[in-house]
Amino acid sequence: MTDSEKIPVLAVVGPTASGKTSLGVMLAKAYHGEVVSADSMQIYQGLDVGTAKVTPEEMQGVPHHLVGFLAPEQAFSVADFTTLAGKTITQLTAQGKLPLVVGGTGLYVQSFLYGVRFTEEKAPAGLREQLAAELAAKGGAAMYEELKQADPEAAAAIHPNNQVRVLRALEHYRATGKKLSEQKAESLPPERPYRSLILGLDFPERAVLYRRIDLRVDKMLEAGLIKEAEHVWQNRESFRTAAQAIGYKEFFPYFEQTAPLEACTEKLKQASRNYAKRQLTWFRHMDGVVWLDAGAPDAVQTAIRKTSEFLAKG
Repeated sequence: MTDSEKIPVLAVVGPTASGKTSLGVMLAKAYHGEVVSADSMQIYQGLDVGTAKVTPEEMQGVPHHLVGFLAPEQAFSVADFTTLAGKTITQLTAQGKLPLVVGGTGLYVQSFLYGVRFTEEKAPAGLREQLAAELAAKGGAAMYEELKQADPEAAAAIHPNNQVRVLRALEHYRATGKKLSEQKAESLPPERPYRSLILGLDFPERAVLYRRIDLRVDKMLEAGLIKEAEHVWQNRESFRTAAQAIGYKEFFPYFEQTAPLEACTEKLKQASRNYAKRQLTWFRHMDGVVWLDAGAPDAVQTAIRKTSEFLAKG
């Protein structure tokens, strides 16, 4: 299939608090498009503040797909995302709409645009339980260190405290003897399924991005983050993914009365800044990203010009 025959997809990526939502909405309005969210936490119902979920006001009438459709008790994988996003984009294209994939979960965006094929692999009986027992005995730091030795690339993309993903990566390695990166390389199709333009937002001055992140956390607190985080804490056994998420777990010591609110808030700001660095590292390793200075006065005009050029080639 030639590039001109492929479905065109516009993507807006970048670190947290870089302005992806507003740029995505603006481009959707300009080019008769709809947004497909690529955020691993905004999929959950009722978790709005801590995930910086797009509000009805921010949508400005632009439909957003794959937002708030899943109960927090349910698991959701990158394979689930690529399947649902593919169906959504097929429907949007049939309606004459431009699909815009907008979000900061790099694994979702890359797997989808690259056409990664996922196969269901059954772990050997008892392996998951064995890993859980090792986690309880050795602790999270030791399990993360084991993953770093076995699969450094996978470890680099996973936060050390995200025990669910650490164990999943170790489970894959022990079950198959292969690194996740090797599986990814083997699962790539000969050619990519979509013709895409990926716009990346960043700030040349890192301090500017960090100020935006800190301000966003302050606004989240004003919008009721503590109440939402307490809800996650109270349901932490069933809200497995949310309980590991930045924005909630930082406040658990406050609810357990082992740390003051101010310390937990500062910990969230620091965790968010660290996450932004990991997001930028991920997107900078993706090829074909067109980077924009998110703070430049002409950033929007540049995005429009790049999009118009991209669509004109179709």
